[in-house]
Amino acid sequence: MISIYTDGASRGNPGPGGYGVVMLYGALRKEISEGFRLTTNNRMELLSVIVALEALKKEGTPVTIYSDSKYVVDSVELKWVIGWEKKHFKDKKNPDLWKRFLVAYRKHNVKFVWVKGHAANKENNRCDELAVEAAQSKYLKIDAGYEVEKEKESGGMF
Repeated sequence: MISIYTDGASRGNPGPGGYGVVMLYGALRKEISEGFRLTTNNRMELLSVIVALEALKKEGTPVTIYSDSKYVVDSVELKWVIGWEKKHFKDKKNPDLWKRFLVAYRKHNVKFVWVKGHAANKENNRCDELAVEAAQSKYLKIDAGYEVEKEKESGGMF
């Protein structure tokens, strides 16, 4: 069983953001983080899960993902995302990430556990540190999915 802790952060919403991931398998530990110049907290929460699932090398792996994001946990565990997919994500935010999530999610045996954020969970707190540090980095990537969508919504004025 692989345990994965994830978190996302943004300074402003939208604003600079980042995600943090801690992956545990026996004595092995892997940490992943990345920052973006303009994004949202929910995008970073979801992207952290996607990146973690995409990092798994074997399909069918049993995984427990611990997240403090009700947005992500409830969307998956309550099967909302399946309904959104059937409606082609019409009027839903972050369709680019949800589509990418479903591809990675369907390759593994995934269970989600919601954890209270900023509480006494050592690994969740570490993910928060990684996400915040990533968001504060000098070298922030472009969240193309977010920025392109905002450009469309603004009629090219963004």
